[in-house]
Amino acid sequence: MKTAIVTGTSRGIGQAVALRLLSLGYKVYGISRTGNIGAIGHENFVSVCCDLLDTEKLIRVVEGIVSDAGGIDLLINNAGVGCFGPHEQLDVYELRTMMRTNLEVPVILCRLLLRDLKKSHGQIINMSSVTAKKISTHGCAYAATKAGLSHFSESLFEEVRKSGVRVTTLQPDITRSGFYDPLDFTWSEDEDTSILPDQVADAVEYIVTAGDNLAVQEITLRPRKNQIRRKSPGEPGARE
Repeated sequence: MKTAIVTGTSRGIGQAVALRLLSLGYKVYGISRTGNIGAIGHENFVSVCCDLLDTEKLIRVVEGIVSDAGGIDLLINNAGVGCFGPHEQLDVYELRTMMRTNLEVPVILCRLLLRDLKKSHGQIINMSSVTAKKISTHGCAYAATKAGLSHFSESLFEEVRKSGVRVTTLQPDITRSGFYDPLDFTWSEDEDTSILPDQVADAVEYIVTAGDNLAVQEITLRPRKNQIRRKSPGEPGARE
């Protein structure tokens, strides 16, 4: 049985990806800050509660997972947060949390697991964003974290490909998930203006089931139409 570590599995894309991997026969260790609270009831799912920004604890947790599993075949760095608005108005501490979560944590996890992934000829999927490839007004810091993650993934692939490790950057556009709960904008109600977590999971399935001779380096997922909705007063995250 192959083993995967997925971060941010308590909801949204991470939960959809974990469920898909379980359906493909993986044992999944889902790391999230709050745990999964029974959201994924499967005998091959192991909920791991860990604040990813607590580096010392994260190191211990990863060592424990590798020891328990006997090896790792797949790492999916999915956990991410966003803060948006005119850069001069953003909270400094929220910025720091975002930069650490979106870039520092995936880089550290790749470092901690790379030798084990070389042994298994495994895979890394880094969940970036479509904003990594375009100008993002009022989201310049968020886009910078994702651009950094995408560039790291491209460079890491060239560094490790001879060892048999595959590295993929997955770049979804606006997705119907809890990511937007604390933000002042969200997806439009029109179905063709956003993508679904299960559609991101479809891409993950394609990546992990591709032939052994194939390395899928990058996939970008976008809805057919580009449209967002500003939240009305009273909605969670709306500016009063």
